[in-house]
Amino acid sequence: MYRRNILHISYPVAFLLGLFILYHAWIKPTYLLAPAQDQPTASTEHTQDASTEPRPSGPRAPEPQQTRLIDTSKAPNTKHRDLLEAIRHDIDTGNVREAETELADLPEALATDKTTRPYLAILWNNLGIQQEKTGGTSLSITAFRRAASLDGKNPVIQLNLAHAYWELRDPAMTQGFLEQLTVLAPSEPFPHLALANLFQERNQLGEAARHLDHATARAGNDPAVQSYLHTVAEKVHRTEKSDARLASRGSTHFTVKFDGNADQETWATVLEILEEAYREIGQKFGHFPSKTIVVVLHAAATFQGETGSPLWADGLFDPVLGRIQIPMQGALTNRAWLTRVLRHEFVHALLQDQQGPAGSAVPTWLNEGLAMEWSGDRWSDLEQVTRQEFTPIPLLTLEGSWGRLSPDAAILAYLEAHSAVHYLIDRFGMHQVHELLAHLKARQTFSAAIQSQLSLSYEQFQARWVEQLQKQGTRR
Repeated sequence: MYRRNILHISYPVAFLLGLFILYHAWIKPTYLLAPAQDQPTASTEHTQDASTEPRPSGPRAPEPQQTRLIDTSKAPNTKHRDLLEAIRHDIDTGNVREAETELADLPEALATDKTTRPYLAILWNNLGIQQEKTGGTSLSITAFRRAASLDGKNPVIQLNLAHAYWELRDPAMTQGFLEQLTVLAPSEPFPHLALANLFQERNQLGEAARHLDHATARAGNDPAVQSYLHTVAEKVHRTEKSDARLASRGSTHFTVKFDGNADQETWATVLEILEEAYREIGQKFGHFPSKTIVVVLHAAATFQGETGSPLWADGLFDPVLGRIQIPMQGALTNRAWLTRVLRHEFVHALLQDQQGPAGSAVPTWLNEGLAMEWSGDRWSDLEQVTRQEFTPIPLLTLEGSWGRLSPDAAILAYLEAHSAVHYLIDRFGMHQVHELLAHLKARQTFSAAIQSQLSLSYEQFQARWVEQLQKQGTRR
């Protein structure tokens, strides 16, 4: 019972939320460079409410003030000064639609004038910041691109664009773009963090570790951040060394690595299950992974040592390396077990890929419930539980890490997660689930997302789900 894919709730906390958490908890708010003399200075914006940020388990880096806006108080002294200041006022007061229209309608000559061009870039940048606040990064990306095209040397603007690319997983955030950014903003850790992620996705772990080292060297003196980056870098270095002894086979969408004696039947079976999961679950979810997923099949004797997992664990999805890892004992003698584990972990990989940096904002109960629902990992235990008197664990409690739950509570948490997600889909439909995920991807809190999408408070949703659960129990 306890070997039902619950490793990712008790996996060492340093890796639970991976590089995305480091980015949102610490890197993103700190990238403003000191302006050069006679250049516009940056104004200060406070970080968002902590409730809107991911909640990592274990130590978390401090969250300093976020300074992304650039001072626009000194408009260039030209005949268009009054017009530019009117646009600045609209941006500062939140009239973003008017400001966007006014900027788009400016004479082309202004964009080519050496005096006004840098100021226009700043206006577009600040417009993007305001749009991001109200509509998310998908709304602001056009303004950031326009700003970057007007001033390719302003580090604040270029970093804002890079962060927008990161948020949206935009393919424009190429290796070349990031390498130019390391030159433009040499003291910033973020470009190296993004390069490490890029190389990790390519399975070039040596290069990923090198850029993690660079990010560590630029991370300042905060011991928690230094420790985190150092630990992740060590993990990547260690994985690179262990990969050298692994045999590898690939299919269209997966690379399967095997620790031990390769067996053709095992390869074929695992890849067949994975490709079927890719087609079936991807179609059901309406999303297919943007990159090849690595799956490591560990020999039974080395699984716990290599992954740090407890003896009862069936498998894990490692969000730092983006890998599914499972032990292979008895895999070919119990295809149902192998199918359940691979499909369950594939859903976790798919959700992280689809959500991008916001993946850690998905409540654990929703993530696990979707994994069980979409993988077909249906437990009969819930029927037995609902026949008994029991007190459900509040869903709010199950949003974060489950690492401190007792074994019995962990089982109940999984059963509740599956039941709550099944009720959500059955009562409101898959379209609403997709919309909830979209709200989370836009950095809305789950309670706000469920209120706006389902016209119910979080508490009302839970009360109706529990009522339905108890009715099912009384009918049996």
